[in-house]
This record gives sequence, C-alpha cells and structure tokens, in this order.
Amino acid sequence: MNFWQPKIETMKKSDLQDLQQRRLKDTVKRAYENVPFYHQKMKDLGMTPRDLTSLDDARALPETRKADLRDNYPFGLFAVPESEVVRVHASSGTTGKPTVVGYTAKDIETWSDMVARDMVMVGCTKEDVFQNAVNYGFFTGGLGIHYGIERMGAMAVPSGTGNTKRQIEIMIDFGVTALHCTPSYALYLAETVLDMGVVDDLKLKIGCFGAEPWSNEARSELENMLNIKAYDSYGLSEMFGPGVAFECQEQNGLHIWEDHFLVEIVDSEGELCAPGERGELVLTSLTKEAMPLIRYHTGDVTYMMEEDCPCGRTSVKLHRFLGRADDMLVVRGINVFPSQIEDVLLKMPEIGDYFQVVVDRKRHGLDEIAIKVEMSNGAFTGELSDLAKLQKKVEGDLKSVMKIRSRIELVEKGSLPRTEGKSKKIVDLRDI
Repeated sequence: MNFWQPKIETMKKSDLQDLQQRRLKDTVKRAYENVPFYHQKMKDLGMTPRDLTSLDDARALPETRKADLRDNYPFGLFAVPESEVVRVHASSGTTGKPTVVGYTAKDIETWSDMVARDMVMVGCTKEDVFQNAVNYGFFTGGLGIHYGIERMGAMAVPSGTGNTKRQIEIMIDFGVTALHCTPSYALYLAETVLDMGVVDDLKLKIGCFGAEPWSNEARSELENMLNIKAYDSYGLSEMFGPGVAFECQEQNGLHIWEDHFLVEIVDSEGELCAPGERGELVLTSLTKEAMPLIRYHTGDVTYMMEEDCPCGRTSVKLHRFLGRADDMLVVRGINVFPSQIEDVLLKMPEIGDYFQVVVDRKRHGLDEIAIKVEMSNGAFTGELSDLAKLQKKVEGDLKSVMKIRSRIELVEKGSLPRTEGKSKKIVDLRDI
C-alpha cells in the first residue's frame, strides 16, 4: 500500500485530534485578528479565541455561508495582505456576484500535497501519464489537480476540455494511464472511444471523476467501457478546490483529510448527526492562510462512515455524496432539487429570477408537479403562440434534467411572493 505522507495518513486518532485542536486555535486567532467579518461575528457571540479550549468548543463558533462570501466580494475575507496572495480562483457567478478565494504560496503547496496524497492513494506513481481533461482558469479543478500530479511526479497532460476526438488521440499517442474529468464527460469520452473502435489502443487504468454527482451505475459503466478503476473525488473552491476528500482503492467512501479540515455533519436544525445519519457537510479549514473559513456550510449531503478502512488510513470516511441540502422533493420516487430547476431556468433569457414549485397528489393518487415561472421583462410579445412555444421549451428542458414531467405556468414578473428572508420555492400540498 502506497502513501504520500504516511505519518499523517496513518496517524492515531488521539494524535490527529491534538493536531486539529492546535491548528483550529491558530486558524480562529488569525481570522479574529485579520478578518473584520469574523471579528464582528465572534464579538456578537461574546467570544474571543481564548474561549476555544477544546474541539468541542468549535460548535460555538460562528457559521459561514456562501452568501457571506458574496457579501464580502472580492477580497473581504482575506486574512493576509493582498501582496501575499499569489493566486485567486472564482466561481462563475451565474446567480449573482462570484465567490472569490485566494491562496498564499504556502496554500498552493498545501493543496498540491493534498492532491498528491489523493493520486498516490488511488495507485498513481511517477511512471503514470496523467491527462487532466477539465477547464483551466478560474475553475479550481484544472490547476488544482495539475499541481498535485506534478507534485507526486507523474507526467501531467493538461488537455483541458473539448475536441473529444483529439483528446482520445492524445490518450493513445501519449500512452495516457490516468484520467481526470467530470463523470458526464468521461461517459461521453467512453462512448466516442467505442464509436471509434479504439478501446484496445488505450492504456488507461485509473479514472478520477468529480465536480458533479454520479451514481454507482455510472461507475460500473465507465469501468466496463474503458477497462479502468473509477474513483470518486470531492472538493469545493471554498476549501482549496479538488482533493478535499477522495476514494481509496477500496472504493467504499471518501477519506476526508482531517489534518486540513474539521468535519461536522448537521441536520436541518443545525444539530450534529450521528455516524450513518445523513446531513449537510460543514467544514472548518485548519491550514488555509489566505482565506480561512469557519464552520462553512457546503450545501452537500452525506454521512460519516464508522468502520475502519482496510487501506490503513485513519481519517474519517464520508459516504458518496447524496445531493444538495436544498429542499429536496421526492416525486414519484424521483429526487427533485430546486437547484436543478434553477440551473435550467437561469439559462433561458426569457425567464426571470423567481419560480415556485407546487407538488400535489391528484389523479389516481399520483404526485403531480407544477412550476410557476416568472418571465423576464419584455419576454411576452403579445402572441399566445410565442407563450406556448416558451412553455413547451421549459417543460422539455426540465424533463430532460429531472426525468419527470412537470406542468409549467408562465406568470408575469412580480407575480410570485417576495420575502425578506429565504424565498419559499417549494409548496408541498401533499402534507396538508
């Protein structure tokens, strides 16, 4: 069994907790002294860093959410002078201001070691040729994985995205043995490989896939089509980027690196979940210099796995991620997330920013889903035929994503209720 940092990866739980406590105290002190947002948050709670005497005290620390990053755009959460920040990444910002994260030189080194740890854990060596087929740029998946590949000594092939046939030619010509991309792109690559009839020309053995949820069925399909072992990867830009948690060769849960992150799983009321009980992942960074985050709500749903791992690593494992912590609906046995609906609607210029999902149980006791959608300014031309076309397009696009038919009701801008707090996007009449 290979390790990148064996002393840390196999550290006794008691020693790991001691390390976490020391790093947590340092992180909270730096955030309190250098980030006005956290100073005020802790002041409002009547806390100072001196109140932090054990890991259990972390539960009293202030929470951080994505909106806080947007409210402090672009550099308001930095804990170091801008002159010490050597890189920034940012989200796409499709729903408002992007979220910006910064890195010191030490942060880049820490991140690279973390990803190198992941690569070695799935069996990569210096003999491997590793193709990184994701976007480079503001997206953390490109440079984050790239630096980790170089750190552990494999040959990095920064192919980026697009031009699928050329990607496959590179795989063959360069003798690529390991691949990183999204699972959906991996499936498209695999289909193209089969169409080209070149699967026997590939030397692939390892696939690392992340950035979006994917099923065990997709894993089996990829492994069979490409003759590889497919590993699940988890990361988020707010906590460095890719590499936060990764499967080992057991392919049974993702090791999350507790020397870098304090891990909580909480229910909808914010209470800690027991091992095996699903909830939202909340993370506190322990080693980030430029932008430490305290009790950050990731929005991702998972649960902690209790059993020790045969691979010998002692960091806790998380079950493969189950979705987002949005208001999930189960309609006719299918999970429906508001974020899915929002993603589809936001791509349409004719659609405004507000929608509301209504679920009811009507004919024959079957669930029905209706979605009220506000149109944007100027979207209504006065022609009923144009409305019908738009309605049909929205219904079709949503069905392709949700895998269930919904009834769309187009309404004028301003028709749906506004609130000062979180908008009520779900009305479930089945509970009434």
